[in-house]
Amino acid sequence: MDHERYSRQLVLKGFGTIAQNKLINSSILVVGAGGLGCPILQYLTAAGIGTIGIVDDDTISLSNLHRQILFTTEDLDQPKVKVAAERLRLMNPEISIAEHPLRLDTNNIFSIIEHYDIVIDGTDNFDSRYLINDACALLQKPLIFAAVSGFEGQLAIFNVKDKQGIATNYRDIFPIPPAPGEIQNCAENGILGVLPGIIGTMAAAEAIKLIAGVGQPLINTLLHYNLLNQTQYTLNISVGNDYVLPKSKADFILMEDNQSHFIALAYEEIDLTQMLLLREQDLALLIDVREKHEFPILDQDVFLQVPMTEFNAFMQNNIEAESIILLCQHGIRSVAAAELLQEKYGDKKKIYSLKGGIAKWRNHFLKR
Repeated sequence: MDHERYSRQLVLKGFGTIAQNKLINSSILVVGAGGLGCPILQYLTAAGIGTIGIVDDDTISLSNLHRQILFTTEDLDQPKVKVAAERLRLMNPEISIAEHPLRLDTNNIFSIIEHYDIVIDGTDNFDSRYLINDACALLQKPLIFAAVSGFEGQLAIFNVKDKQGIATNYRDIFPIPPAPGEIQNCAENGILGVLPGIIGTMAAAEAIKLIAGVGQPLINTLLHYNLLNQTQYTLNISVGNDYVLPKSKADFILMEDNQSHFIALAYEEIDLTQMLLLREQDLALLIDVREKHEFPILDQDVFLQVPMTEFNAFMQNNIEAESIILLCQHGIRSVAAAELLQEKYGDKKKIYSLKGGIAKWRNHFLKR
């Protein structure tokens, strides 16, 4: 261990060599190398966590750069995991960085998270959050949860027993996943770039506290932070009884695979060329599920506008068209709408979602 590298930590009263050795001998898996993951990874690397794993299957885009501060303009279209690992190794060559350029699913999640002492969830979608939570709860793996939206963030530690011997999990706060499209993510709702930096740094701090045994980590506690007025408060989390967790790996895989199989049959994601061909050949109904204030405004003679906030009411009507193409700003809400339509019509209609949404094919839509 290079004592000079960690000298400012080593001189801390109540920290010192014992705590630093705990960090060096620990391992943390960070799921998501985005707005939250970047500061988490940087500060864990600088602090001297012995082994850090990075999970992400995405590539770097221009819209990432205002908050994902490990990346630069020269890194566009490169895998996030690869670029992040290279930068972190330059920051601290003493530690080990493991690359997992994939998306966690039932086939790989256990084989990956079993090798780490702590998991930090820095993802931005509910499917991943519940998947990670359920797997960590089953293995009793400490899980640090971090989330941001708009100007607010949340942070908590799960699967760690408090002084009363009680441990909680994500479902004790949110027992049931929200309905498709009910809650927007950062791409849809927006995010101020500094916010994930603040919450990500807090998450890294909680991991360090938990490993080093210093301070009062947020065990069974939800911290809520508001950037606009720089206020925060905490809520105690109690064990709930209105949800079911898988009791074995086989139970977990069966439950998740059944859900994934349903989703896979719900719709087909298509690109712009396919959308234009379907529109010409099948006389498909095109539905824009964005809210009415969102730009660009599409030709209402071509696109029927049904905001997601009104979609359940719209579902009460019968759609005569055999083919339905849904689109939104980033291809997220349109997927949620596609799943709702599939529940109603099954295989009686062909349902499509424009992959990447209007933002990906912006030049086409702006020309119209």
